Amino acid sequence: MTVFMRNSDAFTWAMETDPRLRSTVVTVLLLDRSPDWGAVRERFDLMSRKLPMFRQRVAASPRPAPPRWEYDPNFDLDYHMRRTALPAAGTLDDVLELARLAEMQDFDRARALWETTLVEGLDDGGAAVICKFHHALTDGVGGVQIAMNLFSLSENLYEPETLPPEPKASGPSLFGRYLDTFRYDTGLLGGALAGAARWAPRLVYDSVRRPVATIRSAASTTASVYRTVRPISHTGSPLVTDRGLNRRLGVHHVSTPLLREAAHRCGGALNDAFVAGVAGGLRRYHEKHGVTVGDLHLTMPVSLRTRADGIGGNRITLMRFDVPVGEADPAARIKAIHQRSGAVRDERSLPFTQAIAGALNLMPRWYIGSVLRHVDFLASDVPGVPVPVFLGGAPVRAQYAFGPTIGSSVNVTLLTYVDTCTLGINVDTAAIPDYGVFHDAIVASFDELLALAS
Repeated sequence: MTVFMRNSDAFTWAMETDPRLRSTVVTVLLLDRSPDWGAVRERFDLMSRKLPMFRQRVAASPRPAPPRWEYDPNFDLDYHMRRTALPAAGTLDDVLELARLAEMQDFDRARALWETTLVEGLDDGGAAVICKFHHALTDGVGGVQIAMNLFSLSENLYEPETLPPEPKASGPSLFGRYLDTFRYDTGLLGGALAGAARWAPRLVYDSVRRPVATIRSAASTTASVYRTVRPISHTGSPLVTDRGLNRRLGVHHVSTPLLREAAHRCGGALNDAFVAGVAGGLRRYHEKHGVTVGDLHLTMPVSLRTRADGIGGNRITLMRFDVPVGEADPAARIKAIHQRSGAVRDERSLPFTQAIAGALNLMPRWYIGSVLRHVDFLASDVPGVPVPVFLGGAPVRAQYAFGPTIGSSVNVTLLTYVDTCTLGINVDTAAIPDYGVFHDAIVASFDELLALAS
């Protein structure tokens, strides 16, 4: 049977009718030297044969089924894997400029949704690898899992593996597509009816035995779903309100042990301190412009991944809540964020993520876009690789991830590597035109947080 997109992935795919809401993810690897390109290419070839979506494209399905994955009959590994060299001794800023252009460019939707570019010629003899993929392929944790299939734990190159055969690109006929859609729709309906048949007797029983508790539980679940999808009519910020198509990328490094210690001393976790640092940077940025700010709307990915889930794929839901950006005390800010994010992680709506996404897919795109463009910022914490790794025999010096803004003013993604938190900052320049001022505010905010560790 045809593999249809999950509702949450179909949502990210469909909302891109507005190019400001593109779900393109870019990661940058800094290497101490140029890798063995043949070995890197072999690892990507092996990965694309083991993970079907890396050789598949997205195709439309007859309504109301979501789009489906189908093998690209014109798949060409060398289209997706490129190499270039900087014209002169290059720097990280030159690499970030290439990454910025990749982040702003849409994919060729007739092909698989990923690209990798090796950049050579850095001034210190190093190299960089820019990986670009659509969020429908995988989430942050899934991306790290995929990367671990590309990395090695020593400079020694992998022994060449016997490659699995290339998958055949034959797809269903037009009649077969309608038949698959009919099976999908009837399976969806059957699942809903089976669920209703399973839960209805229990609901009736609880309604008779514990009517008040049952009503309260139903009301709590309904309220939780509403909080997940509630419309946002305006940004929390009176300053960063515009949205556009241009992006600016930047990075910052923070000690993982120090950031974690600062969080623990304030009764929070690493993610709470991270969000507090971004929030503090936004407060300082507003103050630089003479604007008072209170709570801002944050979208934060929450992982739903379990040990039973395979490598790659998307297993997240996007939760929204307000963050006390106006709180000047970093310790109080961490504590407040810990309480609010904890409530979000316990939302009753989490088990219904796919159903909620399916309902949102039926709503007008203009409405979805208007809601997303009023989110102030995104913050994502991705646990990365805890030990030094190598790519094609070259030591990996640093890793950066740049998540999509999808309508917000900025997305800051924290990716850990060994004992360092790297921040990938992706700014919508229509919202934040003076990137240098914003970057200085972020740096000052995290310096303030790290001082709590001492």
